[in-house]
Amino acid sequence: MRKKNIKQRKIKKPFVMHDEVMERFVTKVMWDGKKSLAIKICRQAMEIAAGQLKCTPEEALTKALDNIKPLLEVKSRRVGGATYQVPVEVSERRGLQLGMRWLVDFARARKGKAMSEKLAAEIVQAVKGEGSAVKKREDTHKMAEANKAFAHYRW
Repeated sequence: MRKKNIKQRKIKKPFVMHDEVMERFVTKVMWDGKKSLAIKICRQAMEIAAGQLKCTPEEALTKALDNIKPLLEVKSRRVGGATYQVPVEVSERRGLQLGMRWLVDFARARKGKAMSEKLAAEIVQAVKGEGSAVKKREDTHKMAEANKAFAHYRW
């Protein structure tokens, strides 16, 4: 076995949003180590999204991430000189991490406006089951479904 298991680091004491998921989301939004700016952007984005969806900010983010995080992904496996895309199940932690990454990346890719507004728009679309991040999840699932024939190479 080449790769060893990595010990997951725990956030000792969430001090930003009193929740580990929120803390990880703020860290994902953070750019150049500017955490206070990332906190401000996240709070504004979640309040804007909550106002449009008529729910609490935490519920808005939770619903958005539930609609984005993938259940399956493909990993490359080399077998006998050929490389196969093998579908594998995604752990809860990795699914959440991928969902956050996609949400923030597609929000950054939007043009114009402030980051908090772009992030809020992406969260609202994710809750409604639309948007780029949800499309990315569906594409990932389609790719896993298309390569189901190679599932026996999983180990």
